[in-house]
Amino acid sequence: MSDTPQQALAKAARARGVALSALSRMLGRNQAYLGQFVNRGSPRMLPERERRMLADFLAIDEVLLGAPAPVGEDVAVPWLAVQAAAGGGQVADERVLRTERLPRVALRGAGVAPDAASVIGVSGDSMAPTLRDGDRLLVDRAARRIAARGGIYVLRRGEAVMVKRLVPHGEQVEIRSDNPLWPVERVSPGDIEVIGRATLLLRRL
Repeated sequence: MSDTPQQALAKAARARGVALSALSRMLGRNQAYLGQFVNRGSPRMLPERERRMLADFLAIDEVLLGAPAPVGEDVAVPWLAVQAAAGGGQVADERVLRTERLPRVALRGAGVAPDAASVIGVSGDSMAPTLRDGDRLLVDRAARRIAARGGIYVLRRGEAVMVKRLVPHGEQVEIRSDNPLWPVERVSPGDIEVIGRATLLLRRL
């Protein structure tokens, strides 16, 4: 089930590290305005101008904030010339090979803004059985902050790009593989660059 506009706004604000009161002031409203929208549903819908301002600032699709979704529209998502290795990593080459047309409703369901979406391929078996060699991933490049409970992210380590499960561990980050044959590593957050969170598995049957 997709988030409500209230949930989407609260989630995007947390990801950006900005308070709802500050966003309210940005809109020219009193500082409790968006807090009341999120917690009490008042107003029931945000005005178009405010939706657009918030979507632009938070780098999310305005549809997530309650704007009507275009019916039947596809979005051209860039397919990067990167195989995010489910293993030791591969040297990055982030040229756009082509575009992959995905239904806007699929991006909306995954909570990914069209301008923050990329498709990449997966190689290797370190994330099996969750991810298989040859899978494709929809990556949200706006979601670079590692969630408290962790998640699957595409990251750069040195010159290599890989897809791994990242979990905060004190002042370090654990790099985990779903395949138990691969070891867990702990690194400083400064040793890796998070490219984005994997939000949708695109697997050809």
